[in-house]
Amino acid sequence: MSLITKTASWAEDEHRMFAEMVGRFYEDEMVPHSERWIEQGIVDRDFWTKAGAAGIMGGSISEDYGGSGGDLGFDSVALYEQTRKGDASWGYGIQSIVAHYIANYGSDEQKAKWLPGLVTGEIVGAIAMTEPSTGSDLQAVRTFAEKDGNHYKINGSKIFITNGQTADLIITVAKTDREAKAKGVSLIVVEADKAEGFRRGRNLKKLGLKGNDTAELFYEDVRVPTANLLGTEEGQGFYQLMKQLPWERLLIGIQALGAIDFAIEETVKYVQERKAFGQRVMDFQNTRFKLAECQTKAEVLRAFINDCIARLIAGDLDAPTASMAKYYGSEVQGQVMDECLQLHGGYGYMWEYPIARLYADARVQRIYGGTNEIMKELIARSMDV
Repeated sequence: MSLITKTASWAEDEHRMFAEMVGRFYEDEMVPHSERWIEQGIVDRDFWTKAGAAGIMGGSISEDYGGSGGDLGFDSVALYEQTRKGDASWGYGIQSIVAHYIANYGSDEQKAKWLPGLVTGEIVGAIAMTEPSTGSDLQAVRTFAEKDGNHYKINGSKIFITNGQTADLIITVAKTDREAKAKGVSLIVVEADKAEGFRRGRNLKKLGLKGNDTAELFYEDVRVPTANLLGTEEGQGFYQLMKQLPWERLLIGIQALGAIDFAIEETVKYVQERKAFGQRVMDFQNTRFKLAECQTKAEVLRAFINDCIARLIAGDLDAPTASMAKYYGSEVQGQVMDECLQLHGGYGYMWEYPIARLYADARVQRIYGGTNEIMKELIARSMDV
């Protein structure tokens, strides 16, 4: 199974060669360490630089900043191949999001300063949106950035931040105008090692994604140069978020497809080997029908995801369609994981079997990137014209 099918109109030979290279790299450098990352709650820092040296994180970044100058199809391949190998620990999805905020909204100086390190893995990125009391409502953030000469003074807190323990560069969603709603939101880049008053909380213990470091972040009079504002002026943050969220939501659908393909493959292996009542579990009609249902759902999702990638590359992936990819992909992921775990019987509930981890990892897909309830609201609004 693969992301790139014969009908994937966006895929060219370069994407196919990239997929082969990335798959081999993950097999050699990711798969042997995935269990240890889960146990330690964080991915080894040197894996980031190994991935950078392999060219995995620069596919869609301009050659001027150390990338390959390609399109987001390369990021899509890297994300799919990761979950296709059964890993959900490495926070590359967030790295890609951060890089494209800077590529799209950063000044020439900001791009030159930060993009090369994001490509090589010497810089790990995070984006701090969610707050304890706001959830998906980005207009209601309370973190406030107040001008103090040629600096901002930031106060507030964030929660559930992916790469939170590792990140060197944190795009922080903050209000620069408390009275305004959407127009009061700005994006400010915080360099963690230079930010006095910035503090990371504990590495949060989660139901799934146990190998991915997720943290609370605290800002107490954190002074950041005004030159770290993304965009030409304050108040552009909400617009920037809305323009980039389609990629964040599509990549959740891409990750869902990779995990589904891995789960089905693992389940087919299991039911071919496991015997019950004198025959293989695969030989029961119920097993075969359930797997047929799962595979059909995967292929429907694959066709939709590939159409969305083509639209993304063409520059016309709209927010409602991206919301459908996130909503539908994560819902199908949950359904398939449940069916595949059931086919494993009692062993499916044991952590040593990958399906147990895949089941736990899948649950958050319906929550982050905007809950699926929010996705359905956005889709419905586009229908009410």
